[in-house]
Amino acid sequence: MKEIQLHRIDLNLLVVFEALMLEGSVASAAAKLGKTPSAISHALARLRDQVGDPLLVKVGGRMQPSPFALTLIDDVRPILRSIKRVLALPEPFVPATSDRVFRVACPIVGKMLSEVVNRLHQAAPAARLEWLSAPRQVYEAVAEGLVDVAHLGGETRLPDGLEEVEVPAFQWTSFVRAGHPALSNWGPAAWSRYPHVQVNIANESASPLDKPADRDPPDRTIGALISEFSSLGPLLASSDLIGTFPRVLMAWDMQTYGLRPLVPQITPSPFRTRFFWSSRLANDPASKWIRELVIGTYVELHNEADRLVERELPTMTA
Repeated sequence: MKEIQLHRIDLNLLVVFEALMLEGSVASAAAKLGKTPSAISHALARLRDQVGDPLLVKVGGRMQPSPFALTLIDDVRPILRSIKRVLALPEPFVPATSDRVFRVACPIVGKMLSEVVNRLHQAAPAARLEWLSAPRQVYEAVAEGLVDVAHLGGETRLPDGLEEVEVPAFQWTSFVRAGHPALSNWGPAAWSRYPHVQVNIANESASPLDKPADRDPPDRTIGALISEFSSLGPLLASSDLIGTFPRVLMAWDMQTYGLRPLVPQITPSPFRTRFFWSSRLANDPASKWIRELVIGTYVELHNEADRLVERELPTMTA
């Protein structure tokens, strides 16, 4: 037998060979594969030429295999089954029976975190959630599949190997404690007079408050710089600090701590809001499931926060 030129072998030739061995005739193999008899005959001729063996010969109206064909089919069948298994679509994700660990990188906590946890455990009681901050290495972690989905604010261009979806942009509002002296004379002077709190997130995106869209914005003095959003509510409720943050972060703290919303005295620069994930896991059923849960929760809470804050703003700005 001459050496087989593997680069010239068409996988379809092996598929045709298996069908012929099973059906025993060109016509039946053609019907099984949805091809014409001439196409089956041509494929058999090509495979005969490649392996240097007649493989199947018509005897008494039926194709009879050669000894080599009987040996070859025993090797071909498991190969074809393996290829089918490798190329098969992933099994559907079943949350109710999953014990997977999901990792989400997102600086938004509070209501967002509690809602995601509750929704996840209602659907997947044995699953576990790890809610991470957004460190500088988050892009590498997501690309490598160590993080399922991550939040991204600002104009940062994502590296290759990541996919993204844009979600409703932040709506910025200033928040102060009930009884704050700025409530009686809110305006540019009060904005500049009282100190502000700022949260420093470890990423490359500058705060849109640092580069406002106004031509001549009033000054802003940073009186406190903290590393996380979770302590904003009690801090604002017990000080004269002003906090200007996205509503989706603060709407429920506003209710819990009795904070008052105010219209910011500057116009924040445009600030895109996105979620991103690894391109390698784009079609992974479990990864798609947690992405849809997290992103869907964010969009719902963004809209709800907008309604909660808007209800309070008219009486404060009339």
